[in-house]
Amino acid sequence: MTSPGSDTPVNPHAGLPFTDDDATIAAMLEEVSIPALMCSMVHLTGDPSWVRGDIRPQGLFLNEYQGYMPEEMKAQARALALPAIAAYRDGGGVLPPPPSREVLHEMMSYLACEETDPAVEPMFITDLNLDVADSGRITWGAAVSAEVKADAPVLVIGAGEAGLLAGIRLQEAGLPFVIVEKNAGPGGTWYENRYPGARVDVGSHFYCYSFEPADHWTEYFSQQPELQEYFERVMEHHALVPHIRFGTEVTAMAFDDAAGRWSVEVRTPDGSAETLDARFVISCVGALNRPKWPDIPGIDDFAGPKFHSAAWDESVDHRGTRFAMIGAGASGFQIAPTIADEVETLTVFQRTAQWMFPNPNYHMPVPAGDKWAMRHLPFYGRWFRFLTFYPGAGLTIENSRVDPAYVDDRGLAISAGNEFTRQMFTDWITSQVGDDPELLAKVVPDYPATGKRTLQDNGSWLACLKKPNVRLVRTGIEKIVVDGVVTVDGTHHPADVLCFATGFRHTEYLWPMEVRGTGGRLLHEQWGDRPSAYLGIAIAGFPNLFCVYGPGTNLAHGGSLIFQSECQINYAMDAIGQTLQGGHRVCAVTQEAHDRYAEHYQSEISQMVWAHPSVEHSHYKNARGEVWTLSPWPIPTYWTWTRALDPTDYTFT
Repeated sequence: MTSPGSDTPVNPHAGLPFTDDDATIAAMLEEVSIPALMCSMVHLTGDPSWVRGDIRPQGLFLNEYQGYMPEEMKAQARALALPAIAAYRDGGGVLPPPPSREVLHEMMSYLACEETDPAVEPMFITDLNLDVADSGRITWGAAVSAEVKADAPVLVIGAGEAGLLAGIRLQEAGLPFVIVEKNAGPGGTWYENRYPGARVDVGSHFYCYSFEPADHWTEYFSQQPELQEYFERVMEHHALVPHIRFGTEVTAMAFDDAAGRWSVEVRTPDGSAETLDARFVISCVGALNRPKWPDIPGIDDFAGPKFHSAAWDESVDHRGTRFAMIGAGASGFQIAPTIADEVETLTVFQRTAQWMFPNPNYHMPVPAGDKWAMRHLPFYGRWFRFLTFYPGAGLTIENSRVDPAYVDDRGLAISAGNEFTRQMFTDWITSQVGDDPELLAKVVPDYPATGKRTLQDNGSWLACLKKPNVRLVRTGIEKIVVDGVVTVDGTHHPADVLCFATGFRHTEYLWPMEVRGTGGRLLHEQWGDRPSAYLGIAIAGFPNLFCVYGPGTNLAHGGSLIFQSECQINYAMDAIGQTLQGGHRVCAVTQEAHDRYAEHYQSEISQMVWAHPSVEHSHYKNARGEVWTLSPWPIPTYWTWTRALDPTDYTFT
């Protein structure tokens, strides 16, 4: 796409041409985010006064896109915008010069409803892609000879969001690569998790690649079928299909010290074994990938259908059944409200209550006006992404830090701020439960707020629990029998179908692969139950191997895993680029850098709410109660660290 009368490419985020009449445009403006509209108008007119006047948001909160503006203020903004948009249309859609860096600061501060910190603005500007279609595009490929490239094949494990991203970047670099995927299609967790109600809990317009226009989402928090379709579309658009081997699973891999290469054993679709050769390996297998089954006596005695939520049995008709669900974390939270009206009875067994916060947009469709604006108004979609990103950007980690001077004998809060959050969440839960003290006692957690994965709700979960055919059981399970579940108080809970929404083997990174590094060292023996990697990406003793979503990189305080993957793939590609451009064959993080980082990591994470002793039965923790899974770093800090590899932390041979 080029601008009229020019060969200069137009940034696709600037919007597609349109010929809609004034009445249609006016109708579309009734359904847009006014704050994002005002920033788009700066691009469209070249006039910064749009964000300098009295029409401005009164506050920015997570999952809220209107900024609490009075209706008369919104109407005024629409009335002012309409003639300007019509003039832009009639003038052929030609944009004035882009906003200066100073004006961009004003625009970000306008949306944030606070003066944004110049130190973190580069992260947002890079993510916005206002100057180019893709600020993360690999450009060093031309500096590497064809001969060197041919001798540097890359194996990517997994075709989920991170694996596809790795493929896109490797293709840009011109390197030979293969993506192996154990499933029959792309999407990773969104290919596997097909249970009723499965949807993302990060706003869709941020839970996507920064370089892909996000004007297609039908819901603000998209459901599984649409997410899987998105990754299929990305795979096809970037011509990755010829590079992917579906139905192929890595079983083992070993590094050859003499050759400086990885030998990778895979199981092919027909069950046979094959060995692949790679100079570099990028692991994109995910951390919430392998289902965890509970160790409950009698689990094999149950006579009816039973399955894990991550492998929902679509052949089972659950309608009209006595349905029992063991576990009620993130997945169970979505399943129960979706099927409650379809089953005869629904019994939910929950070991620990979950903290939740209100999100009125959780099930809301994206209106036609918002989609039209994202498609046609210059950079509207980018500023809408900023509205989604900024309030959940994890600019600081201090809200999660334990205050050693704060005393709470109840074990319910770790700081004064955390106590405020606990009370706010409790008020929300209480407002939904109403006059039902028995249910309220079951659903209000007895540990500090945000200490486990905090869920969001538009009222559907708690409304589900109040239905006459739904029962929440907080009593421990003694055993499973042929026709149901028996709790430790001796009560028999009849069931026709059992669903285990019991999570994943979160602390067992790269399981069940056998991974051997230099000198034949076995990765899982080196790790034990304390998996660590430099920046969560590189592992001492395992050269030319890069992990995405590796140890210590799961997010509990902000961001999105796709944004996190863009950081990690950028780092891995820089490592590969520096290796090849330097004429090297092997890139290895030093033991000293690895250990220094691991010590720094543990000193930080141990001070956070997730590691607090009052937070029990957490999938974040190992058997010692230590956390090696979550990131303790502010998002901008991690983004800065992963911009480029520091060669002093590595040896190149």
